Amino acid sequence: MQIGPYQLKNRLIVAPMAGVTDRPFRMLCKRLGAGMAVSEMITANKALWTTPKTLRRANHEGEVEPIVVQIAGGEPQMLAEAARLNVEHGAQIIDINMGCPAKKVCNVAAGSALLRDLDNVGRILEAVVKAVDVPVTLKTRTGWSREVKTALAVAKMAEEAGIAALALHGRTREDMYRGDAEYDTIREVKRAISIPVFANGDIDSPAKAKQVLDYTGADAIMIGRAAQGRPWIFREIQHYLDTGETLPPPTVGEIRELMLGHLDELYGFYGEYSGCRIARKHIAWYTKGLVGGNAFRQQMYQLESTDQQRLAVDQYFSRLGEAGDRLSYVVEDEDKLDRDGGTVAEGEARCA
Repeated sequence: MQIGPYQLKNRLIVAPMAGVTDRPFRMLCKRLGAGMAVSEMITANKALWTTPKTLRRANHEGEVEPIVVQIAGGEPQMLAEAARLNVEHGAQIIDINMGCPAKKVCNVAAGSALLRDLDNVGRILEAVVKAVDVPVTLKTRTGWSREVKTALAVAKMAEEAGIAALALHGRTREDMYRGDAEYDTIREVKRAISIPVFANGDIDSPAKAKQVLDYTGADAIMIGRAAQGRPWIFREIQHYLDTGETLPPPTVGEIRELMLGHLDELYGFYGEYSGCRIARKHIAWYTKGLVGGNAFRQQMYQLESTDQQRLAVDQYFSRLGEAGDRLSYVVEDEDKLDRDGGTVAEGEARCA
């Protein structure tokens, strides 16, 4: 898998997710088998470039290359300028967001709202590609609505403009995240263009990853929500693609150490106050479906310090380890769980 001068170690890519794919999460996913990870989207609005949130999103210290930064906006020259700035700050690949379905993004004619104006899509692609001397990729959806699917037209425009690779989510903006992703459009796009195509949407297991790769002919797969609380999914998928065999569940001890390490990175990256609160959604994802997880989360949400939070996680996984060596998931009626600590985060995560 090659993007410009960058040879990826495999065909597994972490999807950009606002509020999730920060530097600690990207680095963890790469360590656990992802070949590439795309940053949270950074606005092309200059007025926001110096805000703490934007500066933190642009922090790639110590990250394994390639460094991929996603930019979002609706005005060609603003996006071109944002691309140049991020390259100056270390971006090695620029990704353009034309897939985010969130209202606050679409209301400013960015994200998937751009799919209603293909003339502007063409201007944006041309402007950003010409603005930088690094590869530019594009993430988009199959169209604005099921009645008007524009993926094929956008893909051909992207190839003509010099886009290095295209990530395609198998839903329209109208679909948001409802229903099942469809892969017929991804298959059609792959057959029509010669640049790499990444299949995205509902890939949540090793078997599903292979199925989607085989059916679409895609060059790579992009995984988002399925990696929340399960970043080791990348090594599971790679093992299955290599051998046809399914890895056993990870040990409780390994995930305990992995989680504690992730928490330490979050605390160091965000500081005491924000680190404690941002960690809540990750802890909720990690523990969803585990024995006693719901009761643990309700207690964990009340903790106000990183020390308390870290100790609670340590003790919870120690108790799990006493009951069995490997992670074991149970069916729980707790999709609402995480309405306390996970709903807002999940809404953010689905932005990209």
